[in-house]
Amino acid sequence: MARKIVFSTQRYQYLKERLLAIAPDTWEPGLLTIRDFPDGEHYHRITSAVTGKEVVLIGGTIDDKETLELFDIANGCIQYGALCVNLVIPYYGYSTMERAVQYGEIVKAKTRATLLSALPATSMGIRVILIDLHVDGISYYFENNVRPVHLYGKAIVQHAALDIAAGRPFVLASTDSGRAKWVESLANDLNVQAAFVFKKRLSGEETHVTAISANVQDTLVIIYDDMIRTGGSLINAAEAYKQAGASAIGVITTHGIFAGNGFGRIRECGLVEKLICTDTHPNALEINDSLLEVRSIAPVIFDYFDSLPV
Repeated sequence: MARKIVFSTQRYQYLKERLLAIAPDTWEPGLLTIRDFPDGEHYHRITSAVTGKEVVLIGGTIDDKETLELFDIANGCIQYGALCVNLVIPYYGYSTMERAVQYGEIVKAKTRATLLSALPATSMGIRVILIDLHVDGISYYFENNVRPVHLYGKAIVQHAALDIAAGRPFVLASTDSGRAKWVESLANDLNVQAAFVFKKRLSGEETHVTAISANVQDTLVIIYDDMIRTGGSLINAAEAYKQAGASAIGVITTHGIFAGNGFGRIRECGLVEKLICTDTHPNALEINDSLLEVRSIAPVIFDYFDSLPV
């Protein structure tokens, strides 16, 4: 079995450290020298030997700089003889741009996959490990010698729901009907009722809740959404469930992006008693507030590698 060596982009150094903390001693920390130049260019040097080793590289496509850094480091590892490269992408950016609605729109979920699919081949291939994609079909955008793997954080979501409930009966809910099947699957595993809201889109940024699929009167409602960005859809759903008689609202998300003042908006609405997210996006780690609890996705990543045949 090839020895694993773990690298990360700059913004995902924390997840590399968390993964190494639970990985066996045979996993080796990969070392990089990185410098930024005044003209905006960036210098990367791999200072660990990667020849004949299986590389695990952690980095999201959370912005253009992060995406190119992920691509550059992966290229460097391949150039210097990595036996296999595993790109662990905790949060896949542009995942809501997975199709063109109007003529001329660029499907950036596809263009990012095309870029990573251009990596040179290795003798044992390239994997792209994705976590709780907004749209399952994105994994099929990867081509050539790149094999996508879609991991689900279902166990984290289920444990989070039970912790929020703390023994209370609850309904597991979604922000809209688009996530209904996933929430229904989670609810069935937890042996609780599922609920979702019906929405009418008024504009590109504004929606109106028209109905709720289940009776939530005097019941704790725990909302799951795969990602929270500005918090607008979540707050609208929470208001709808509260108006329908919910006794309390808890929230779980895999990807806590909290763009702009997203988390502040959620706190200020006063509807949410607890919010649990994972550390797939570095923004969540910058928030220090008792309302928010961040749990690591590192065990899910490690369990995947541990399950592979030797």
